[in-house]
Amino acid sequence: MKTLKFDPLNIVICGIGGQGNVLASEVVGSAMNDRGYRVAVGETYGASQRGGSVMSHVRVSADKEMSVLIPSGEAHIIIGFEPLETLRMARKYAGPDTMIVYDPRPVYPLGVLQGVQTYPAMEDIAAEIQSLSAAAYAVPAADIAMEVGDSRSANIALLGAFTQLPDSPLSREDLEKILTQRFRGAVLELNRRAFAMGCEAVSGKGGAV
Repeated sequence: MKTLKFDPLNIVICGIGGQGNVLASEVVGSAMNDRGYRVAVGETYGASQRGGSVMSHVRVSADKEMSVLIPSGEAHIIIGFEPLETLRMARKYAGPDTMIVYDPRPVYPLGVLQGVQTYPAMEDIAAEIQSLSAAAYAVPAADIAMEVGDSRSANIALLGAFTQLPDSPLSREDLEKILTQRFRGAVLELNRRAFAMGCEAVSGKGGAV
């Protein structure tokens, strides 16, 4: 079992309902259980209905009993499926050691689409995410998913990126094993491709963006 840099290691997974946030937290938790860690997973805010904000807490320890809730300012990794949701979580949970991997493609709420609300400029969102973290990686997960032919695989692409973070307790092989248990046939192959492209999106950059 890989030694954790932080124990407990605190991971926030956030996004919009319908993006696969809950599945992602289940996959991460399952992979960590397989590695022998103690894991506490909880969906803490919102509901997983399409369009609503969703956040999961994943806490990992070698041997400690943990509550599900991550204290403010104590997330070590944030995985974000939507940029503004990522920023909101970073404002509350990021600390000096936090690493963030997120999809920079916005999902505009109804008020923005109707012209009664405004969505912040992506340049401003990205700059603040960077300023709140030790390192931030923008990974075009939604674009990767469209390229492989299934928009639902964006969450799998981001999990691939997550395995390449320096503080990730899981290797690429750890999560690939869970994918083969969860999916079959053509769906598995699509997700494998999205996962590999997510890995390469971080490992190929050689640094934060």
